[in-house]
Amino acid sequence: MQLTLKIIKIGGNIIDDEQGLASFLQDFARLPTPKILVHGGGKSATKLSEKLGETTEMIDGRRITSSENLDTVIMVYAGLINKQICASLQAANCNAIGLTGADANSIQSAIRPTTPINYGWVGDIEEVNTKVIQLFLNNNITPVFCAIGHDGKGQLLNTNADTVAAEIATAMSAEYDTELIYCFEMNGVRKDINDPNSIITNLDKRLYSELKTAGVIAAGMIPKIDNCFKALENNVSKVIIGNARLLHDKNEMFTTLIA
Repeated sequence: MQLTLKIIKIGGNIIDDEQGLASFLQDFARLPTPKILVHGGGKSATKLSEKLGETTEMIDGRRITSSENLDTVIMVYAGLINKQICASLQAANCNAIGLTGADANSIQSAIRPTTPINYGWVGDIEEVNTKVIQLFLNNNITPVFCAIGHDGKGQLLNTNADTVAAEIATAMSAEYDTELIYCFEMNGVRKDINDPNSIITNLDKRLYSELKTAGVIAAGMIPKIDNCFKALENNVSKVIIGNARLLHDKNEMFTTLIA
């Protein structure tokens, strides 16, 4: 019988909410191993870019990454946020190691083609080094991945954090029963974006298509849910989206993706 490996992605406003993030990390630290944390930080990167006078451009929830934007997201993702998270986990007795894809060659990417949209220094994941991740897990070390990859030729690349989580879950499914959990400030996917009680408990592709067409699901939720369905199609056993509280509150509502 395979062990269960939880791959948890934390993002949205929780990253910028000091108290909310601290509570989530305490809950994450209490989860039994093996586990992996993936984090975003786009809003923090955007705030720093604004302070530096840089322009931030988004298309369908994905960041256009210029050379100056790349330096900023590396500083924020791989530096400030990643190390703050690792320090908090260490304080909660979770032995964490902060990683980019370049560290231990854990995730290798290729720069995204410039057509039909030139996203700049954005990477698409080509390979997840399951052996090195397994080495950490076997030694009770919890990997904490930020959304920075590399191309194996010395170039760091910005990578969507939802994609990082999904690709890790897919790659590790050969060794584990993998569960992918996306946590943010909302309780799941809403049927009515203005009604917090309209959580869709089970979301299949047909309903997803309808909600996209209606504009209910838009922007950053599109790549998130696309990654969810791709993961389910590639041997990930469970994918859910919900509030960060779901790690400790069994009564918390959330959305389960149905293949």
